[in-house]
Amino acid sequence: MKSGIGLWIDHRQAVIVVVTDAGEETKHIISNMEKRVRFSSGASEDGSQEDVRDRQFGNHLNSYYDEVIAVIRDADAIQIFGPGEAKGELEKRLKHAGVKGQIVGIETVDKMTDRQIAAKVREHFLA
Repeated sequence: MKSGIGLWIDHRQAVIVVVTDAGEETKHIISNMEKRVRFSSGASEDGSQEDVRDRQFGNHLNSYYDEVIAVIRDADAIQIFGPGEAKGELEKRLKHAGVKGQIVGIETVDKMTDRQIAAKVREHFLA
């Protein structure tokens, strides 16, 4: 069964629309990341507080991207869109995970409702 996945992503959430011969399914993955992350940390041997916060932010994002990749890994085709840097960061992660060849497009779009995301994905894969 062929499957196409459309993925709207930013640093806070991913909306994944899976389109197959059997129908369509929408999944949400929430990163639990705020716009400006505040990790509590005192002075450390590992570096300045800012360095420690940056590492914690990066580690948290990596876990989030791993969760997204686990859902989309087996798709025949992946369309990625979203407003910010997350789509490019995810593309790099997909490249290292060995699924780069499945990406059919990356597009910058603003905030979208779940219905708008699903319509965009249907339009791309069912046209």
